[in-house]
Amino acid sequence: MGLFGLVASRARGADRPFELRSRDLALIGLATFRAGRVVAYDRVTEPFRAPVTETEPDEFGAGENVVAEGSGVRKAIGELVSCPTCVGTWVGAGLVVGLQFAPGPTRLAAGMLGASGLAELLDGAAEALTWTGQAARKRAGS
Repeated sequence: MGLFGLVASRARGADRPFELRSRDLALIGLATFRAGRVVAYDRVTEPFRAPVTETEPDEFGAGENVVAEGSGVRKAIGELVSCPTCVGTWVGAGLVVGLQFAPGPTRLAAGMLGASGLAELLDGAAEALTWTGQAARKRAGS
């Protein structure tokens, strides 16, 4: 909360008022979605998660779950980095602050993450439609 107060007081003294446009909100939404999933699930960030999490097979045998391990601060950090919504909250906060103080670089970073997030959503939708189509064909054939 102290950091929020510091940022708010600096923003109040800025020469331009803070304005979050709808396109910025959409971009930040997609960027936080992707960043949360990168940190919580992607193999590329596994070495960073390894000290505070472990990967277990999911109950259906179709994938893996990342779960926090240990206790105290270690477990709290593990819970944070294994939860895409939790990570997204902090990434979103950073991007909103970045839009106030460094809008150009922030939009560039958010744009890259946002494009990747949109691609991930479209890929998931296409995969779900494929499964639905396969299941319908199987039912129709029997």
